[in-house]
Amino acid sequence: MSPSPYDHAPAAEAAFAGVATDWAAQVTSVGIVELDDAGVVRSWNPGAERLKRYAAADVIGTSFTRFYRAEDRERGRPERLLATARADGSVEDTGWRVRGDGSLFWAHVLITAVRDEDGAPAGFVKIVRDLSEAKRIDDEKDGFLRAFAHDLLSPITALRGYVDLLEDEIPEAQAGLLQHVSHVTDHIIAMVGELSAHVRGGHGDESEETELLALAREAAELVLPGDVNERVDVRGAGHACVSTDRALLRRALANIIDNAAKYSEDAIVISVSEEPDAAVVAVADSGRGIDPADLATIFEPYRRGRLSDPGDGGTGVGLASVRDIARRLGGEASIESTPGVGTTVTLRLAPSP
Repeated sequence: MSPSPYDHAPAAEAAFAGVATDWAAQVTSVGIVELDDAGVVRSWNPGAERLKRYAAADVIGTSFTRFYRAEDRERGRPERLLATARADGSVEDTGWRVRGDGSLFWAHVLITAVRDEDGAPAGFVKIVRDLSEAKRIDDEKDGFLRAFAHDLLSPITALRGYVDLLEDEIPEAQAGLLQHVSHVTDHIIAMVGELSAHVRGGHGDESEETELLALAREAAELVLPGDVNERVDVRGAGHACVSTDRALLRRALANIIDNAAKYSEDAIVISVSEEPDAAVVAVADSGRGIDPADLATIFEPYRRGRLSDPGDGGTGVGLASVRDIARRLGGEASIESTPGVGTTVTLRLAPSP
């Protein structure tokens, strides 16, 4: 679990218990507000005055709902937060809050319930932090990605159209190469669509019935179009199928196969099988392998094993992406490896009903 933004301030925990009043009065980096059980402000530290731009005399004795936008008050958001804190002990929330001058700021709020000696509700302590600058930076990044995805899609779509026009013009002997270009172009278009969905706040997953043997071959052809038949052995019995986002799963398999091709020179074996509760795809190579000490962290972003070489290329995000995709699709990724023997990466996915 990611640390709370307030973990760096140990005294905040004392404030929760109501024993750090003097400390709270000196703090200006975060707002510390005490509420009664109905949400009426009882105390207001200098940090709250700085962040929210209300003087203590103007807010003590009034409802804390005034710090929320009108639409949030109409939906009952402030009351729901107090109810959750009262039931669970505390609640965290991030969203827009209203300052005394009417301006908005992006706040991270931690509300902790306080009880008296008999265990009866006695009120709440709120700790508020202004994250407006962090949100501004994130919004700028999203804006860039949104524009980039839009601008990238136009030339890629045009390229796809040119490929279609060429299909009737080139000799039959070269048709296979054009087909590879077509498949790669479709793969890039799908990735741009996924990027656009992510920036819009959606996951972009579109489930369809997918036969894993065929998808594994497609992924291998994306990575090794020229020698896929010589280097890749796709094996499987039956017709293991899953209802999944085909483009997303293909991207995960392509990442795994790319790693296998990068770290080994011999054949890559892709095995598709069915278990009672899962459809399984395993990609095995006979390359240099992974040091046992790295296996626990190899799926983490930017973590490259100690047996990797600067000449290998890559950034250490491929396997992290594989695990993320597997989990988004309701499955899991695992890895087994022995130095000098090889590596097997396995995806387990829920089978079609």
